[in-house]
Amino acid sequence: MAPEGYPATMGMRPQDLQRLMQQAQQMQAQLQSAQAELATQEFTGSAGGGVVTATVLGSGKVVSVAIDPSVIDPEDPEMLGDLVTAAVNAAIDTASSAAESQMGDVTGGLDLGGLLG
Repeated sequence: MAPEGYPATMGMRPQDLQRLMQQAQQMQAQLQSAQAELATQEFTGSAGGGVVTATVLGSGKVVSVAIDPSVIDPEDPEMLGDLVTAAVNAAIDTASSAAESQMGDVTGGLDLGGLLG
């Protein structure tokens, strides 16, 4: 461990520092690959017991929304809007959970302090 006030790398041998830099570059490449893969994956969420389903890409783009005709009530359009919103949010939550899991796998649980976003 480096003395207080000195960077942790001060006592490292050059080859150790080079190896650390190579590992960081490998991790960065793996993260970029995982992010690209996630961006194209589809995630689905539903609401109202499945009467409304939404599909989003890992990038956050909404791909589709499917609505069971039985839930369409001209007297209560707000309910349908709420169901669509809930389904889209559920799909986005699923995508976010998958992203966190996959990024955690790549980083080995290392907390990168917000460097990914």
